[in-house]
Amino acid sequence: MTRTTPNRTPPTTAVLRVLVADDNPVVRAGLTALLSGREGMRVVAEAADGEEACRAARDHHPDVILLDVRMPGTDGISALPYLARIAPVVMLTYSGESEIVEEALRRGAGGYLVHGEFTADQLVSAVRDVSHGRPHFTPTAAEALLAQLRRTPPGPPLPEGLGGRTDATAYELSTAKPPHTSLQQAEQSSTLNASTAASPPISPQNLSQLQPDVGQSSSGWTGGRPVAAFGRSRFPLSDREAEIMNHIASGMNNQQIAATCFISEKTVKNHINRIFAKLHSTSRSEAAAKWLGTAPDSTRELG
Repeated sequence: MTRTTPNRTPPTTAVLRVLVADDNPVVRAGLTALLSGREGMRVVAEAADGEEACRAARDHHPDVILLDVRMPGTDGISALPYLARIAPVVMLTYSGESEIVEEALRRGAGGYLVHGEFTADQLVSAVRDVSHGRPHFTPTAAEALLAQLRRTPPGPPLPEGLGGRTDATAYELSTAKPPHTSLQQAEQSSTLNASTAASPPISPQNLSQLQPDVGQSSSGWTGGRPVAAFGRSRFPLSDREAEIMNHIASGMNNQQIAATCFISEKTVKNHINRIFAKLHSTSRSEAAAKWLGTAPDSTRELG
């Protein structure tokens, strides 16, 4: 197969060749099984850090690269400029900080997906779309990008006649009322007339609608359903247990989890024992596979 560059759109009949770079072996194995099981898609290489990803990309010339942010040695952000010259890159990570999202996009990422905010089918759609130059962001990434843009100093002047009115009366709003944050709140308020209510304010939800194939959920991913239903409904973990389970799935050990959550290691162990019981698991890898939807029974469910 000829080498596909980021600016070249693969034929619709071509098999998409994917490189998966993530230091968590459970996540790597799950992504490889999921993507390789889809028609027209194949994982051609895996990497555990940025340096391996660069070598694999150079050797295999993938059509799309899935790249984690935090990896030992060479991290994903450091490797991104090199990788983006070879193929479109989708950041697939637990890191949703606005600075990281902005820097990833600046360095060439074509999409940014945060674990826990998309289903397996939506991930597959995102990979296909990014290969054709259509960007994708999950809600946390979109919100982080929006927050970063709002903190950025104003750019060049707008065209004449735009943005000149800065007082609230330009929008027929009372200056004594706080701005509305959603259309629903606006409809419930008497301060916004019908003509204004027709135009909802900018919000992360509006921005995320630019990527209609990416859904919202809270704790992992699985085929065809929001992960919240797969994780916190099928395995009814408390908020703290779900937080700890996400840390386990990201590869943290007990000491790291304790430091992150500001609790003792003994408390972490107690939480993990309860998590294992609820997930019917006997090991961290088994629990993580079930939580992420990559366990064998979950794979069958994914279809």
